[in-house]
Amino acid sequence: MKPVKSLGEFPWHHHEHEDELFYVVKGWLRMEFRDRSVVLREGEMIVVPRGVEHRPVAEEEVCVLLFAPAGTLNTAASPEWI
Repeated sequence: MKPVKSLGEFPWHHHEHEDELFYVVKGWLRMEFRDRSVVLREGEMIVVPRGVEHRPVAEEEVCVLLFAPAGTLNTAASPEWI
């Protein structure tokens, strides 16, 4: 589990071997997929299955709990995603 405050667009990416769960604690988040977008509000969550390309977007600051295996790297993170 990793607490994250974010603002802006995270680069398009996927994880070859891990699912990711995003739980919105405060604010709202748009999860973009190549064929659709899902808006998540406080108290909502989404699981992104392994291998699925996605891009989290926060137009305003959002606080998220990110659940993923400890070895999952998010090396392409933009500076706004901390």
